[in-house]
Amino acid sequence: MAQDSLSLFAVAQRGMSAQLVRMNAAASNLANAGAVAGTEAEAYRPLRPVFSEQLDRASGLSTVRVDGVYRSDAAPVRRHDPAHPLADENGDVWDSSVDETAEMVEIMESSRQYQNLVEAMNTAKQLMLETMRMK
Repeated sequence: MAQDSLSLFAVAQRGMSAQLVRMNAAASNLANAGAVAGTEAEAYRPLRPVFSEQLDRASGLSTVRVDGVYRSDAAPVRRHDPAHPLADENGDVWDSSVDETAEMVEIMESSRQYQNLVEAMNTAKQLMLETMRMK
């Protein structure tokens, strides 16, 4: 994208991209919710996207920037299951610390935000078309 001032469509596009990052991270976490590992170090840790605000001084519009997607420092849950093939010498396995309910809420919220941005872009497009028809 050029260094020109941001348009409403560019702002919406960045917001939609950020919501997709949120949805993908939550979906990955849900997919690994039941993951079991033989050691604490190997246990799945949830992904967490980090965002920041980016202000375009030329237009005065504020948008979002994805700073990265990082592993959470949430500790995996130790469970005693000596019959499990991955159990360590003490008979323990490590379950991922994914909160399935929280991840579903994250997916629903990011999906709604994505839909809101699509609606905002469609409304802006319609207003632009109506303005051109009036000329």
